[in-house]
Amino acid sequence: MEAERGSVRSVPSGTLRPAAPAAGARRTDLPRTDLPRSGVHRPPARLPGSRRPPPEAPVLGDTSPWILMYHSVAVEKEDPYQLTVSPERFAEQIAWLHRRGRRGVSVRELMRARAAGRADRLVGLTFDDGYADFARHAVPILQAYGFTATAYVVADLLGRANDWDAEGPRKTLLTVQEVTDLAAAGWEIGSHGLGHRALPGLPADVLAAQTRESRRVLEEVVGGPVTGFCYPYGAVDLAATQAVRDAGYDYACAIAHSPLTGRYALPRCYVGDRDGAWRLRAKRGRHRLRDWASKGRARSEHPDGERASTP
Repeated sequence: MEAERGSVRSVPSGTLRPAAPAAGARRTDLPRTDLPRSGVHRPPARLPGSRRPPPEAPVLGDTSPWILMYHSVAVEKEDPYQLTVSPERFAEQIAWLHRRGRRGVSVRELMRARAAGRADRLVGLTFDDGYADFARHAVPILQAYGFTATAYVVADLLGRANDWDAEGPRKTLLTVQEVTDLAAAGWEIGSHGLGHRALPGLPADVLAAQTRESRRVLEEVVGGPVTGFCYPYGAVDLAATQAVRDAGYDYACAIAHSPLTGRYALPRCYVGDRDGAWRLRAKRGRHRLRDWASKGRARSEHPDGERASTP
C-alpha cells in the first residue's frame, strides 16, 4: 500500500517538559504535558540504514511544505492497512529528522513560520484519526527532541474505536479528557470531521455539518480555536475545500498532490514502519518532484499565475 497515491485506505468499505531543542532552534509552540511515558524508551542515537472571500492563490514559485503523515504508533501483529509504526521505528525516524537539522512541528506552527519566512528547516508532523497511542507513545518521543505535532481527531467518536476500519485491528481513540489535556499542554488538535466520512460527493448541508459542527464540538473540548482540518481518507474535491474554507479553518491537509494543491489541500508524505533513513530521504525527494510537476502544470494552465480551481 502506498498511501501517497491518494488514499491511506479505500474510501469506505510528574509534569514532563520538553527537552531543550538543538542550538539555534526556535522554541515557539513547544508543548508541555503530564501524559504518561510508560513503555517508551529514549530514542537511539543512530538510525539503522534502511462565507469568506477566497484567499489569494498560492504563489506558483513556492513549494509545498514537507508534511509527514502518521496514524498509529504502537505494536500490532496484524496491520493490513499499514497504518501502524512501532515506537522503536518512530523513535528512529524522529532521531533521523533531528540529525538532519530539521525540527518537527505542528501544521499550525508550520503555516505561521512559512508566513514569516522562517520555515526552511521545519517539517510538519501529523497524526490522523486520533488514536490513543499518540499520547502514550508518540508524545514522549517528540518531547525528547522539542518537537511538536498535530493530532486530527474525529469529533463525535472520542473515546470510542476505529470501527470504520473493517479489516484492521480495533484501536482505542483519544478520550475527551485526553484531547483536553493535550490541547492544554500545547499540542495542536485539528478536526477529522464527523464519523470519519469521506467528503467528496456529500450534499452541501452534510458538508457544512462535517466541517462546521466538528469544529464547534472540538472548540468546546479544547477551550480555544480549532484552525486545522484533515480530510478523512485524504479524499478531497473542490466542494470539500470550499466547505472547509467557509467553516473558518485556516488550512486543510489532504494526501496527494492534485490541481487543488494549496492552503486547503496540503499534500503530505505517508510514513510507515518500513521507512528508514534511505526511504525517508527518497520520499523527501519524491515530494519535491511531485510538487514541481504540480506547479509546472498549474503554470502552463494558468500562465497569468493564478489557479482558478484552488480556493
